[in-house]
Amino acid sequence: MKRQLVERELTSEGPRRGEGARKTQRSVTVNLGESPIAWLHSRGHIDARLFDAGEALRSDYERAQLSPNVTMRWDVVRVKSTGDVGLSPTEKQIAAKQRFDGALGAAGKGLEDILWRVVCGCEGLPEAEKSLGWPARSGKLVLKLALDRVADFYRIG
Repeated sequence: MKRQLVERELTSEGPRRGEGARKTQRSVTVNLGESPIAWLHSRGHIDARLFDAGEALRSDYERAQLSPNVTMRWDVVRVKSTGDVGLSPTEKQIAAKQRFDGALGAAGKGLEDILWRVVCGCEGLPEAEKSLGWPARSGKLVLKLALDRVADFYRIG
């Protein structure tokens, strides 16, 4: 994972008591190359089991080549794989798609939306919550439930 550090403004806070009309701005350094699930794991919001489940799901998503394409791909896909020994590249892609579909099915109806948006679509939790019409700060709990079911599907102990 390549590091892409940038400065982002966090908030524009209003005047504090006794300070008049002065505004303060806060900023933070953000790594754009870090996935939302890696961000949650690195800050202790999800444990290693849930992180591994998310990474397994994202790996199958990428192996199955499910991301949207703008045009036809002419490059040869080379995915380093430890499983699926003896299968052709097409069979590996089909097996990854079956595992991906099985994992989403194991997550269950209603949980697959947040799971796909955060893990595969790399949306941040606030953006995913907003696009799904959910209350703020509800996505993390639902994502944890979905990742727990996915971890059971992948038999991650």
